[in-house]
Formats: sequence, C-alpha cells, structure tokens
Amino acid sequence: MKDFTTSSYRKLLDALIHEGYAFQTVRDFVRSPAGKVILLRQDVDDRKMHSLHFARIQHEYGIQSTFYFRVVPESYDPEVIREIASMGHEIGYHYEDMDFAHGDPVKALEYFEKHLNKLRLIVPIETICMHGSPRSKHDNRDIWKSYDYKNYKILAEPYLDLDFQKIFYLTDTGRRWDGYKVSVRDKVKSNFNLSFHRTDEIIESIKSGAFPDQVMFNFHPERWTDNSQQWWRDYFIQKLKNTIKYVLIKLRKTN
Repeated sequence: MKDFTTSSYRKLLDALIHEGYAFQTVRDFVRSPAGKVILLRQDVDDRKMHSLHFARIQHEYGIQSTFYFRVVPESYDPEVIREIASMGHEIGYHYEDMDFAHGDPVKALEYFEKHLNKLRLIVPIETICMHGSPRSKHDNRDIWKSYDYKNYKILAEPYLDLDFQKIFYLTDTGRRWDGYKVSVRDKVKSNFNLSFHRTDEIIESIKSGAFPDQVMFNFHPERWTDNSQQWWRDYFIQKLKNTIKYVLIKLRKTN
C-alpha cells in the first residue's frame, strides 16, 4: 500500500472504527475521557485545503476531531476554519509566539493575546498546541514558564496537560510514524514499547488487538495526497528535511 495517501488514511479510519474505538476532540477528552478512544489531532502547518479535505472525510465517517491553526497565511483562513468548525470539529490555536518574539516572553504574550483573539473572532478556542519549527532555537512552550494559559480560558495544551504515559502518541512528523527519531520537538515521554514506520503496520496492530486503548494521532494533512506528482515531490523533499533535522539534533546535543 502506498503510504501517506488519503486512501491509506481511509483504511486507517476503517480499521479503528471496526475495532470499536470512539473518537473525541482534545477538548472533550480533557472534560470526560472515553476508555477506548482515538484523538485525531491535525496541525495545520501548510496547505490548509488538505486539512479541509481531512475534515470532510472525517465528517463522512461521523468523526469529530481537533484542528490546530497557525496565524500565518499558509494556515490561517477564516472560511476554511468556519467550514471545518461547522462539521463539529474543534478548532485550536497552533501557537508559535516565542518564535515571533525571538524568545522574549513579554513580547510573546502580547502576540499570543493578539492571535488568540483573532481566532476567537471566528470560532471558540478552548485548547492550544505549540508549533515546533526545527529551524527555530526557541521552544514555544517556554512562554508558559512565565505565564499561565489557563488565565485565558484555555482548558489544555496537549503537550503539557495529557499523560502520555497512559496515552499512546503517534505523529507523522518526518512523513513517517517513527519520525520522533529525527524530530526536534514533536516528541513525548512514553512508557509504550511500540514503534511503527508505515500506516499499514499500524492497521495490522489495530486488527490484531494489540493497539493501545487510548491513542493520540498527530497528523499534518499537507503530507497526505493522492496526487502522484506531489506525492513524489514531497517524498524527496522530506528525505532531505529529515537529514537536516538529524544533523540539527546531533549539533544541539553536542552544544
């Protein structure tokens, strides 16, 4: 099976539904977590129309999930945000304000307030999630060393409020499911002795009954396409990016 296509994505959803998993948004899970549940989280970093396509597919299946939008042009689009929200999906803020402020927490908070209000003029925002650019030397979560997002009527930040010792975390960072090996920031501390490289390996685990009961998937929908030309272009570009990220990780450990 060719991976990172919408066809392989549908097969993943089919397997999860067949095995009796419920689906919750991050907001709903924080309020009342289901026992056997999947959290589908989408980081809308780029190609926002891909995220709209994901939202429509989920709507076909009767699934609701969470989409985290940045405020940059590649992501932010009021009409796309409204349409995704109209399907019952949760919209959250994919914040990167420490990057915008070059590491200054005071300035970062000003940006955060401004950008949060900008999104709240479109839809309610109750959860946030950091954007982790590998090229940046700043960790956007560091703003919360000085301030408290709960003061802004924010229920949760997944990296800070979810227990990934109990929730299995899978991310397609690096255009692979074991991308944590080349990820600068999109990683969590986990007790799960599980690792997958391809989507069909995940599907096999689901069908065998070996898959954990509570799982968060982090998707970057811009990486998923049935367009063959775009698929191959993304494949080679991501291989180059993964090499660069691997070198960055080694250099930062050395320093």
